[in-house]
Amino acid sequence: MHIPDGYLGPYTYIALFLIMIPIWLYAGYRVKKDLRSKQVPLLAISAAFSFVIMMFNMPIPGGSTGHMVGGAIIGIILGPWAAVVSISVALIIQALLFGDGGITAIGANCFNMAFIMPFSAYIIYKLISGNSEVTSMRRVAAAVVAGYISLSLAAGFTGFELGIQPILHPAVNGEFPYMPYGLNVTLPAMLSEHMLFFSILEGIMTGLILLYIQKSDPSLLEEKKAKPIAGQSSPSATA
Repeated sequence: MHIPDGYLGPYTYIALFLIMIPIWLYAGYRVKKDLRSKQVPLLAISAAFSFVIMMFNMPIPGGSTGHMVGGAIIGIILGPWAAVVSISVALIIQALLFGDGGITAIGANCFNMAFIMPFSAYIIYKLISGNSEVTSMRRVAAAVVAGYISLSLAAGFTGFELGIQPILHPAVNGEFPYMPYGLNVTLPAMLSEHMLFFSILEGIMTGLILLYIQKSDPSLLEEKKAKPIAGQSSPSATA
């Protein structure tokens, strides 16, 4: 789902940069406030995991790629705001150092994969799992569904952003300055490849990782209040 440079016009990529800036700022604040000390090392590991898994991508005709992201399991385990930070870091490194995704499209790629995906996965997981035990198979099923739907949603947003370019930037002298294909091409291209393959893999991977965590360290799935990070004053100490 990495959108390269030259496929999104300034109306789209500037708007998505402006949308992501306050999201990044608030995500940093929430990670510092809410992340438990036990989870801090997982933030770096999750960024590395997302980076590696996104490198296994397949070109999709029309200007993007298909791949898993890992955004669902990161959003479920660490919370969606932490997922925004870790996946954004992975995407920015990929764009700046490896040319995987355009520099002008960083805001768009982060919006789709670091915001839409983990938040939708977290909400879906919470709705399906409800108040079930952290070790229940209901939670595994919820993770599978969350992984599948969240990646499909991210792919749909990518297809939409690409497909509106001919509307926002009409052809000049018979040539489109950015993405030349409309929604009738970009949405089916993005959704079909993901819903029939990559989203299935994402769902299975999400469920398997959650199952492993249930058996190895189920405390990671329990919601607890954050402990002050070393060097950070507690609220009562600063009151």
